[in-house]
Amino acid sequence: MGVTVYHADLREAQDDPALAALLGRSAASAPFDRLDWLTLLAKHCLPGSACKLAVARDGDALAVLPFREGPDGAGPLGIWYSFFVRPLTNAPERAPQLFAALARSLAPSGAARLSPMPEPEALTLATAFRAAGWIGVAEPCDTNHFLTLAGRSFAEYWAARPGVLRETVRRKTARGLVTLRIETAFSDADWAAYEAIYAKSWKPEEGHPAFLRAFAERESAAGALRMGVAEIGGEAVAAQFWTVEGGTAWIHKLAHDPAHRAHSPGTLLTAELLRHVIDVDRVHTVDFGTGNDAYKRDWMEAQRPRYALQFYRPAAIGHWPALARLAARHLLRPRPQPALVSPQAAG
Repeated sequence: MGVTVYHADLREAQDDPALAALLGRSAASAPFDRLDWLTLLAKHCLPGSACKLAVARDGDALAVLPFREGPDGAGPLGIWYSFFVRPLTNAPERAPQLFAALARSLAPSGAARLSPMPEPEALTLATAFRAAGWIGVAEPCDTNHFLTLAGRSFAEYWAARPGVLRETVRRKTARGLVTLRIETAFSDADWAAYEAIYAKSWKPEEGHPAFLRAFAERESAAGALRMGVAEIGGEAVAAQFWTVEGGTAWIHKLAHDPAHRAHSPGTLLTAELLRHVIDVDRVHTVDFGTGNDAYKRDWMEAQRPRYALQFYRPAAIGHWPALARLAARHLLRPRPQPALVSPQAAG
């Protein structure tokens, strides 16, 4: 039969049952893979962008790569809200062939830059690009801090936290000044409180607040929202936005009012949310997103790289200068790095 490859826009994908299933909510899904997440991104964050899905089919085997098509080539269908971007397949044993077909379908663009991507998908897709005749690299670009529970209770997890953190939570809890709430249903009042706290916090201005609100409302409707609010004297002073999906708690947003830093409301709220997702939701993983912030090490126990793929079609002469710079950068590095592999060597 052979592999059939085509590009679809996000609206077309909604009418395809197989695509909808692969990009839908499931017992193993992540928010950033879902078609409804991609659709919200396109609507609120990427208006006017050519947001597409490269699709490869071979019988019932299916693979898809969300991407943005632009004048400089194929880019990731994601922004800073996305913990990762990646290709998906319902036939992992066919991934090399299906992903290579996806890579060949991007040939007219001449360039592909995709990040941040989990290591397994990044390395498999990089091999597929090389098999399809592209030249480039897959290399670490960011860090993801995460926690694997392995069946532990919150008490067991908490006993392994740094002593300074545990003592801070014990002392500030004993004072009784901070009241904590974990909500699973979207509330206009709670979201307004979150936005007000975020505006006062050390965080940069929120780039697309309408996207974040729409996502929170959808997650609430699906039963996946975990909204934490810390109050002092009835005033909200810290708020955090998490979701639970596929056995993982995803930490999307957290903010606190610096005026109340002495009472550590953000720290108390993080501990309470962890207690909830571990003992109530029974997640097996907690994911703190990208960014190598030092404070994440107090809460998480492991880290893994996120990768950037940068590949070029050798026939696309407009990208030769970029390819030359990429080669020079790697040749000048003093330590071993992922090698530039030619199509001939890959074959």
